[in-house]
Amino acid sequence: MSNEQQTKFIIVTGGVVSSLGKGVASAAVGAILQARGLNVNILKMDPYINIDPGTLSPYQHGEVYVTDDGTETDLDLGHYERFLNQNTSKKSNATTGQIYYMVIKRERNGDYLGKTVQVIPHITDEIKRRILDVPGINGEQTDVVITEVGGTVGDIESLPFLEAIRQLRLDVGANNLINIHLTLVPYIKAAGELKTKPTQHSVMKLREIGIQPDILLCRADRKLNMELKRKIALFCNVPIDAVIDAPDVPTIYEIPLMFHEGGLDEIIVDKLQLKCKKPDLKGWENFVQKCKNPQSEITIAVCGKYVHLHDSYKSIIEAFAHAGVANNTRVTLKWVDSESLEGQDSETALSDVCGLLIPGGFGSRGIEGKINAVRYARKNQIPFFGICLGLQCAVIDFSREVCGLAGANSTEFNESPSHPVIDLMEEQKRIKAKGGTMRLGAQPCVIKKGTRAHQIYGADRISERHRHRLEVNNKYREILEQHGMIISGVNPELDLVEIIELNDHPWFVAVQFHPELKSRALNVHPLFKEFVAAALKFNKKNN
Repeated sequence: MSNEQQTKFIIVTGGVVSSLGKGVASAAVGAILQARGLNVNILKMDPYINIDPGTLSPYQHGEVYVTDDGTETDLDLGHYERFLNQNTSKKSNATTGQIYYMVIKRERNGDYLGKTVQVIPHITDEIKRRILDVPGINGEQTDVVITEVGGTVGDIESLPFLEAIRQLRLDVGANNLINIHLTLVPYIKAAGELKTKPTQHSVMKLREIGIQPDILLCRADRKLNMELKRKIALFCNVPIDAVIDAPDVPTIYEIPLMFHEGGLDEIIVDKLQLKCKKPDLKGWENFVQKCKNPQSEITIAVCGKYVHLHDSYKSIIEAFAHAGVANNTRVTLKWVDSESLEGQDSETALSDVCGLLIPGGFGSRGIEGKINAVRYARKNQIPFFGICLGLQCAVIDFSREVCGLAGANSTEFNESPSHPVIDLMEEQKRIKAKGGTMRLGAQPCVIKKGTRAHQIYGADRISERHRHRLEVNNKYREILEQHGMIISGVNPELDLVEIIELNDHPWFVAVQFHPELKSRALNVHPLFKEFVAAALKFNKKNN
């Protein structure tokens, strides 16, 4: 839009309980504004004291999402990228740890000489600076900055962020900042009705802090009737048309369409006095139509050790959704706990699937189960896709079973294996600190012509995101290739293995990077697209 248009701000908060979907809601709001021709960028504020989630277990906070610039961030940034089809960066995620760390550094440098450093104004000023410092898109001014505040209203951890937002509205002007509050309207089965009290109390808490929400997104398992909307509007001091339904939907990619149908984008445009066109949502409509009405269905196994918390593999789940639409098929994921496959044959768990994916992960727990699963897929000609640790498991299996390297392993799982086919890079061996020290972010890869990888990408050189410490040991590359493993992708700067594949197999590809991080709803990643196509072909051939 015009550079004359002042940047506007949308703050998304949540109440009552966590996991209501603030990240998806924020991304969907961004998508419908983007469909109106506006330049949109999103920032996630996380109230935990960790500098980033890189050292957290997936069971604590779901997957760690990695940006092109190598920042380990909250999984909601994945939603932002998938909905907006644009890259985020280190400026797109701020934690309490980062905020306090920056203020303490300034204090140590003498920036506050003579002053008492306090939450107000120093911490709140730093929070406001992070919101105002969100970069433009492709060199153009950002029309709308959406800031999602993690946690729920009433949390002690969130208070400095909410106070900063209260101040920011005064700083930029009431017409330039609005608050969208996502809240729960639970259905009480015993009473047979939806209850508005949790929403009322959530808004009451927000208003006590000094923030009056402009729009309410009401999460429920069904739509609200007009009587309930009137009640919420009255007690929460918002116009009735600003009480927006946010019911459960079959696919999260329907949410932009649902919000548009509810008039959300019109209210935002009106309240922020935005100059923009009517939305073009044809791409979303086509995607949702294919997602809800596929021509076929296949089952693919995901074998990992965090399978009891699906958010640990959020980007993989969504990449399969994108690939399913691209192949006009529904991909049903069968979650296989890798520990359950240790010391036994994989046939029981994998005999009914059309493909196997081994995702990334850390630690020795469940490793032999993953290696057994790779072996089963390799021997039984089941399409196989390995990601990060999945590639390393494939190399270990191939080394042991095909190359005859008994005891081949990774030094992550055995400090002194007879054949360390997977090992730390030399520079990693000198690193002691755990936070932010892995091989992270976008790295180049040169692809060998005539390989499956080259056919899939249609390019000689690509860039993909990494998050790992260990690599294929170059000392074993020659013997791997002599026995039929094709090293089809190599990092040209570090001479490290990036992609492997097998020729005597319908589809056997593994990568050291994380392609799921670059798959978008309206721009599917080619590796996932072709893997699903191979699984579909396998299903037709064997059923």
